[in-house]
Amino acid sequence: MAKWGEGDTRWIVEQRADATNVNNWHWTEKNARQWSINKLQELLTGLKIENALAVCSITEVDRCEGDAVANNRKGKLLFFYEWELILKWEGHLRDADHVKIEGTAIISNFNEEQEASEINVDLTVSTPSPEADRLKDIIMKDARELIRLKLANYVKTLKEDFSKGMILARKSEGMSETKTTKTGDTERLSQVLFEKVPVSKSEQEVKQLKTVKTGTLTMTIKLQCTKEEFYCALTNKEMVEAFTKSGVKMDVEPGGTFELLRGNISGQFLELVPNSKIYQTWRISNWPDGHFSTVLIEIEQLLDGIEVKLTQESIPESHLDTMKDNWNRYYWDAMRGTFGFGAFLA
Repeated sequence: MAKWGEGDTRWIVEQRADATNVNNWHWTEKNARQWSINKLQELLTGLKIENALAVCSITEVDRCEGDAVANNRKGKLLFFYEWELILKWEGHLRDADHVKIEGTAIISNFNEEQEASEINVDLTVSTPSPEADRLKDIIMKDARELIRLKLANYVKTLKEDFSKGMILARKSEGMSETKTTKTGDTERLSQVLFEKVPVSKSEQEVKQLKTVKTGTLTMTIKLQCTKEEFYCALTNKEMVEAFTKSGVKMDVEPGGTFELLRGNISGQFLELVPNSKIYQTWRISNWPDGHFSTVLIEIEQLLDGIEVKLTQESIPESHLDTMKDNWNRYYWDAMRGTFGFGAFLA
């Protein structure tokens, strides 16, 4: 046997306390089937799907068949999963809430080779009727998007939470687990939610992020438009280009990025609930390098329009005073002038 520091390190037994899978060279496998069943039930049961015309919710995961495993080979994690799901749902039309409608959502061949947008979700009704068919048509798009979002969340937690501890520390790494230090306003930004946009920071950059003093902005705006119109104005590329009067780059899905106003504003979509909520990272180009705030936009339908609640956290203190004016000028006032939304502060 070669001595430590000599020869091909793949065949040298490191001085590990547990003497297990040195250099992470050997194939190790961790069965994720039962964990996945529990996680899928947790994410999908009770999921509410609603818009201005209908309300529905997932009442039960009726069938969850398949398998999932996580593998470590040469220090690289590989994930394999394939699921067949049947969900039971019930709901009603807002103008006929006395008529209860039931049905199923069928997810077939959900596997690691698919992007979230490629997951097949089919809706059926238990008893066909004019009301049932109308409800199905109304909620189909929103139901598919929300279910796909939850399944993407399952994949994220499988890769980030379930797989913890599968890659063992080498001797040079001091046999200690890597821990994430959460500090105040940057806590929510310490997670990279999707592999689609990898983030790598040097120790110096991380140190600079931790020392940025930040504040929070909250705004409540009323607009004379529908929830659908407002949500579309913020997520449809052509509509965003119309009110910003500049080119826009947008990949509107969880993990997708965006750039507005010639790159002066940029960020990443973290969560999208059609016509109800947008949660994203957000920064202005002259902020400290690598520093992002988070923006949560919640939309509520009123009788005479909508109410929008905006919460922006982790704004650098030096920019806090001007941020409210920026939202009014570049977003709300611009939308009012372009689309005719009658906007006023609540």
